[in-house]
Amino acid sequence: MKSLSLGTHVFEFQLDTPWFELMDGPDVQKGKLNAIVRVINTGNLYDLRFELSGGVQVPCDRCLDDMTIEVDQKSQLFVKFGPEFFEESEDMIVVPEREGELNVAWFLYELIVFSIPLKHVHAPGKCNKTMMIKLKKHMAGPKDEEEAEVDFTDEEDFEAADDNDPVSGSAWED
Repeated sequence: MKSLSLGTHVFEFQLDTPWFELMDGPDVQKGKLNAIVRVINTGNLYDLRFELSGGVQVPCDRCLDDMTIEVDQKSQLFVKFGPEFFEESEDMIVVPEREGELNVAWFLYELIVFSIPLKHVHAPGKCNKTMMIKLKKHMAGPKDEEEAEVDFTDEEDFEAADDNDPVSGSAWED
């Protein structure tokens, strides 16, 4: 970064499966994304603007088959030089002036990971049929056909907590 002239510099990267393998992160190991990093050198501060678009492969939480999650993210990070590396805030880091460079690979990886929903399941009817049959076979619950069947949709119903629930008791209320 130290060698960049004043103004805007644009860098474009293709993040594909070999890149994810090099990152060796546990959350995403396959994908194909386009990354654009704009570095704006103002003289005393670097404004990095990240744009990611494409898709990543993650296992379905229900059937474990790979599924594609679309990623379309933008983020900003400010960088300045100082005596040693540290995070000044969530969007400001200090890089040692003697090094004068910053590897943005891990920032890109984290941006991708944080864009993935916590729950990732195929659309209804798209899960691996064999796995769904096995899952239903091993589910604990009613065996009679007349009793309610297990619904494997994305929707989850949460009942209101009662007064005996330690989390919703008066000790937790202001």
